[in-house]
Amino acid sequence: MPGRPDLPARAPWRSGLLLLALASAGLALTNPASADFEAFAADRLVDEISDELCVKGGLPVLMRLAIPNCQELVEGQRQALAGVVASHTRRTNLMVASLYRSEVGGQTVLAWQVPRFRSTVLAVAGQFVLIAASSDNSQEGP
Repeated sequence: MPGRPDLPARAPWRSGLLLLALASAGLALTNPASADFEAFAADRLVDEISDELCVKGGLPVLMRLAIPNCQELVEGQRQALAGVVASHTRRTNLMVASLYRSEVGGQTVLAWQVPRFRSTVLAVAGQFVLIAASSDNSQEGP
């Protein structure tokens, strides 16, 4: 009975390539959608605005007296904030991840300059990672 010929050794780079392809496919499948980013951004904005206006005293004294439930008022604007962020965000889809660059604010409302907020967020593997954030807190009054 003739002996079985030795099978050629599998090239090690093939398994590495297969592993890379599987990892890339997994990341592509878990790349968060734009709607997920909107929810994430709205949560962050509600927290930031509540902190700035309601906790740190960003509202003038008369406004604080007129609005005793500041945090609830801001919380009630979650959907509107998500819409604002969606309309001021550019998504770069890298297939295995996405970069979201947002710039919100900068308008003048009742003689006050609304601070401009900028952020860059990396979305990968179902998670959002804030890479950079800045704001112009130069509020010019009358």
